[in-house]
Amino acid sequence: MGDTSGASIDEVIGTSAEPTVRDAVSAPDAQGRPRRTTRRFPLFTRDTARPEGGGRAAPRDAPAPARQWPILVVLAGVGLGLLLTAFDAFRAGTILIGVALLAGGALRWAVPDVGMLAVRSRFTDMVTYGVLGVAIVLLALMAQPNPLLEIPFLDDTLHFTIQ
Repeated sequence: MGDTSGASIDEVIGTSAEPTVRDAVSAPDAQGRPRRTTRRFPLFTRDTARPEGGGRAAPRDAPAPARQWPILVVLAGVGLGLLLTAFDAFRAGTILIGVALLAGGALRWAVPDVGMLAVRSRFTDMVTYGVLGVAIVLLALMAQPNPLLEIPFLDDTLHFTIQ
């Protein structure tokens, strides 16, 4: 292409310093050419925004497990709960799974950057982890035989629907 030392980037690629932008969709690309002039969504998405708090939980030079410690804590709790359930400790295992999900919701609330534990917005993640965790713990406490938690209106509802 020749010697371009001393030339500005606009002179090298042949664009002006102020490209005209007609609308958000036709904003110029990196070379200054206008993009699409239609308002249709692109056929292929080029990138997506990372969820709020989806940054690394540790610095870049830390090893991978240290960078993703929040999701590893939750997955370790769920894995231990599944292992207990497999070894015939159903109630303890499922309670541990629910508690691990509740811990995930608490981590999502308390820690600013949780890495891969962040899937959606912070509020949505907290509600999802919390509701699923509470539901699993309550179902584990109400499991037969010998439930540790009895909710009378549920028992009445069951008898009313079966009769």
